Amino acid sequence: MNLSNYLIDQDGHDWSEILFDWHWLLPAEFTVWMVNRFGDVIFVSTDGAVHLLDIGVGQVKQLAASREEFIVKVDVDGNADNWLLISLTDKCVESGLTLDRSQCYSHKIAPVFGGEYIVGNIHVIDLAVNFSLLAQIHQQIKDLPDGTQVKFKLGA
Repeated sequence: MNLSNYLIDQDGHDWSEILFDWHWLLPAEFTVWMVNRFGDVIFVSTDGAVHLLDIGVGQVKQLAASREEFIVKVDVDGNADNWLLISLTDKCVESGLTLDRSQCYSHKIAPVFGGEYIVGNIHVIDLAVNFSLLAQIHQQIKDLPDGTQVKFKLGA
């Protein structure tokens, strides 16, 4: 397996700008290590711990205490598939969903709203737009209890 088939090439992207709208959830300092094709960011905090910013559910989760531990854990119990969405990425490619360097996969209905991890719920979107939209949505709903019904009003 070629890991780069499941990651976004970071060259040419200004991650501090792309992640700006996530400032309320992310630590003040960190290093972007990997970004899967759905825009989930695997980053390293200043203490060396490896974390996942899951932009679909709007959560940060520690994956490992270090890069070395991550490398061991990624091969255990389907972690690689869960963290990098390998199976779903393969299905998206097989169905003809291709990305250019400024795009990522995104859910038509975000997982936080019950959207499924299936190809029928996936579309291609501009990377920066996806990060900004999801960050704003998650920031607005972060304090709501689970199960709260929300309505979105688009436009003026």
